[in-house]
Amino acid sequence: MSQRPDTAMVFAAGLGTRMRPISDTIPKPLVKVAGKALIDHCLDLFEKAGVQRAIVNVHYLADQIEAHLKGRTRPQIIISDERDKLLDQGGGIKKVLPVFDTRPFYLCNTDAFWIEGPVSNISRLADFWDPAQMDALLLVASTTGSVGVDWAGDFHLDSSGRLTKRKEGEQADFVYSGVGIIKPQLFENQPDEVFRLAPFLFEAAQKGRLFGIALDGQWLHVGTPAAIAEAEAAIARTKQ
Repeated sequence: MSQRPDTAMVFAAGLGTRMRPISDTIPKPLVKVAGKALIDHCLDLFEKAGVQRAIVNVHYLADQIEAHLKGRTRPQIIISDERDKLLDQGGGIKKVLPVFDTRPFYLCNTDAFWIEGPVSNISRLADFWDPAQMDALLLVASTTGSVGVDWAGDFHLDSSGRLTKRKEGEQADFVYSGVGIIKPQLFENQPDEVFRLAPFLFEAAQKGRLFGIALDGQWLHVGTPAAIAEAEAAIARTKQ
């Protein structure tokens, strides 16, 4: 087994168009759910797992995100500035590849988080990671048991842990939680500056090298204003 990842790539540069009108003045990662910004829900989960560093890319309303994160020390925050050009998730990774060196790293979207079970799901990911078999490992959540899922799922998960992409017209039992582990080597020879991450995951799946583990807890996808209340209601139920 390999070294555990110690760095997360946290995607906070997007325009947050589905969160309008809230995101007209507040970047989506700073939208609050249950009194806490979405990005802090995510970073707190990484802090709990002992992850040392988080590279946070910024573009839209970047000054607000930088100011919000200025005092955070765990994990250590490294800002990747995309003010001049939004690079998409793949391009955002390529921009900071030297930071990862050859070590695998965590992926993290900032429009979702989860109600944690008894064991850190991020630690569970690291424990399951095996680079001999895997190019990427995703934390996946139940399509029907999650909050804010308005699509037919993303992946099928077999008994060995391999993921296959849902075909058009199918229903899949699992959705991608937005958190995973991936190898930096996948991006080293990519010539483009702006490109998506998803095709790299789908290619790994075609090669039988995309794996997943099922989230222990409840996933909360907060993609729209309406989803904020749904997520807060789910959190409140756990405290009753």
